[in-house]
Amino acid sequence: MSRSLPLIGFLLLVGLFGFGIWWNTQHDPREVPSPLIGKPAPEFSLPLLDDPARMVSKSSMLGKPYLVNVFASWCVACGEEHPVLMAEGRTLGVPLVGYDYKDAPEDAKAWLARHGNPYDIVIADQPGRTAIDFGVYGAPESFLIDARGMIRYKHIGPFTPEVIERELRPLIAQLKQEAP
Repeated sequence: MSRSLPLIGFLLLVGLFGFGIWWNTQHDPREVPSPLIGKPAPEFSLPLLDDPARMVSKSSMLGKPYLVNVFASWCVACGEEHPVLMAEGRTLGVPLVGYDYKDAPEDAKAWLARHGNPYDIVIADQPGRTAIDFGVYGAPESFLIDARGMIRYKHIGPFTPEVIERELRPLIAQLKQEAP
């Protein structure tokens, strides 16, 4: 029996490895269900990146749907997503709010100056405390918030043109019809 223990251990590891491969082929790791979908967006009051004396709050954004895109200058995937936002952001039909996450303001400003700014406004959360309330895992992440301040959609990872067409645009059209 003691001679077969290494073989049993090896077979268990092979089985576990095979299950991991199968699991990853069946599930998109970016599809993390958010407990905030269908619930009010967390209260926030964050400074504008370009004018830290001015604050933007959840209550100031009520009345129309908007898309919050969490990004940072240090985020490699944000650099992959950024050309998509530059091409599609202004055509979405809702305000695109840049959410600068755990980033030095001068770094974020330089990054936007170098790559372009697709955002209607950019808010800054250098300590990242508000992001915790939103359940942000990392950047990029995006939240579609309706006119009543409810989170209706969350996307983890970079937007692609396909995701925007297949998932985001239909939801935006729906929210615009529902808006007061």
